[in-house]
Amino acid sequence: MEQNVTNQSVQPTDPQHKHVLWQLFKATFFLSAFTFGGGFVIVSLMKKKFVEELGWLTEDEMLDITAIAQSSPGPIPINASVILGYRMKGIIGSLIAVLGTSLPPMVIISVISVFYQQFRENAVIAMALQVMRAGVAAVIFDVVINLAKNVCKTKRYLYIGLMTIAFVLTCFFKVSAVLIILSCVAIGVIDLIVHLKKKGETA
Repeated sequence: MEQNVTNQSVQPTDPQHKHVLWQLFKATFFLSAFTFGGGFVIVSLMKKKFVEELGWLTEDEMLDITAIAQSSPGPIPINASVILGYRMKGIIGSLIAVLGTSLPPMVIISVISVFYQQFRENAVIAMALQVMRAGVAAVIFDVVINLAKNVCKTKRYLYIGLMTIAFVLTCFFKVSAVLIILSCVAIGVIDLIVHLKKKGETA
């Protein structure tokens, strides 16, 4: 089972080690090549691939990766690939995952930049992009629902309340996402300190 591979100490020369790296590269390359619509779309596909299909990650781990990738500077897919690769095979895993994620957009965007004027004036391509937006919206909605379910499963009123308040502030009051993320980080740190303090007193 591939789940057991992640828990074993595998030497770089081990064929099993190379197999996991190759599978990691193929998975990230494929997801990146056929993902349209931004970071949240690829996060959804990563969940289906690495949690449900390969079993490399748990639901909670994927949720944590998503939160860190979104909160950190840089593109979400690259950030998620760095964490995922390191979780699997350390630094070499991160490099392989980033390479697999970054290659497809680099090639595609390079080709589009050469023929930008033709792409811009092509009615067929414009129509295709319009149709793709509908699919992207559905995938992003699916990501939001799944992440919300995972937050609700914690049964922590603090987390559920923060999620609700953050949604209201972003959607109706147009509060900056950066401000909301920093506020949630601060509240999370305070909650952790309180939790550790209570745990210490109990012990």
